[in-house]
Amino acid sequence: MSAQLLVIDDDAVTRELLTEVLQSEGYRVAACDSGPRALERAEHEHFDLAVTDVRMPEMDGIAVTRALKARDPAIQVIVMTAFGSVETAVEAIRHGAYDYVSKPMNLEEIKSTVRRALSERRLPDARMNGDRGADDTYGVLVGRSPAMVEVYKTVARVAPSRSTVLVEGESGTGKELIATALHRHSGRAGARFVAVDCGSLTDTLLESELFGYVRGAFTGAVGEKKGLFEEASGGTIFLDEIGDIGAPMQAKLLRVLQEYEIKRVGGQEWIKVDVRVVAATNRNLEELVRRGSFREDLFYRLKVVTITLPPLRERREDIPLLAEHFLRHYAERNQKPISHVTDEAMVLLMDYPWPGNIRELEHCIERAVALASGTVLTPEDLAPELRSTVEATLHRGSPTLEEVKRRYLEHVLAETGGNISRAATILGVDRRSLYRMLRRYGLRAS
Repeated sequence: MSAQLLVIDDDAVTRELLTEVLQSEGYRVAACDSGPRALERAEHEHFDLAVTDVRMPEMDGIAVTRALKARDPAIQVIVMTAFGSVETAVEAIRHGAYDYVSKPMNLEEIKSTVRRALSERRLPDARMNGDRGADDTYGVLVGRSPAMVEVYKTVARVAPSRSTVLVEGESGTGKELIATALHRHSGRAGARFVAVDCGSLTDTLLESELFGYVRGAFTGAVGEKKGLFEEASGGTIFLDEIGDIGAPMQAKLLRVLQEYEIKRVGGQEWIKVDVRVVAATNRNLEELVRRGSFREDLFYRLKVVTITLPPLRERREDIPLLAEHFLRHYAERNQKPISHVTDEAMVLLMDYPWPGNIRELEHCIERAVALASGTVLTPEDLAPELRSTVEATLHRGSPTLEEVKRRYLEHVLAETGGNISRAATILGVDRRSLYRMLRRYGLRAS
């Protein structure tokens, strides 16, 4: 007998599309437009799997997930949202969701996820039974792009474990923010989070910082000092730029990851530590291993779980969200009544390559807010080097304002692959308004 599925979404178009697609896969599908109606139906019918939206007026998808799992622990639940965040992913998976997917939907991804969920249908793991509320994530872990939704899902799944995590990504992509999110959404959140920049210290200094030292270990060691591994015991230690450490230090770190014990510099006693290790690098560790400058055994100890952060140029649809986030932050800090970024300035931000990634974007917006004299950020408020970098792209032949808007619209459509829903979200308009804009400028989504 084919599986019985329940689709829950207050948007009629999405609900009907999902129903049709899943029925075409051979499933029996029931559809409801709200959480309460879905739960009422689940009282009288058996469902193998539910697909639910997060944002619904009467009852959100997290509450629906919790109620469905309480009624039938074996049901698989897939949560959909157009408002991706690490908190939503953590909450959904904590309350028993099988997976978390972003809107606009990739229908092939939905079909594949449903197949996997049904094939793995089983009673939930005991670790899902906790109901600890999620803290707010730190700083600028912002984005709704598919790449970032995948990152949120991985963070949500691995956070409760003790597994070592390796965070890869270019400088400025937010690696420490991921480490902080892993800590805050784990059972270690009440203990210390300790961050160490391994690349800024020599191996000798790094050893005494990480492991501490005993009195007389070296000139100036007039007393005992705990190392950061001891300070972080019970919590999380974040080892940034792990690819920059030398061979002797690599050997000592390997011992920590194997035995979870350290020896202070100049000491004889091994000291047990209970610490979760998150490491990060902007270098290609596999290439360093091939060249013999990084230990292969340490590499595999570090990459139990790997999270790769995309550079900002590969998630341009998140630039407006990030820019507005930083604008609100620095406008409030500087007590300036700046409301938004103008369309013309946003075109510049979208077209700039951002070699320094999110960190560079943050500094750009901070500078612009500090220098702005009006209530909106305009191109003139942005750094001259940013304007000059994209001048050839944006100012060929000194285009009119209408031409700049048209080019920006073309740019967003290209970045989203012609996906109307995603383009509308980036532009901050509804689908109907976007279609009017396309007709006005003679453009097609494809």
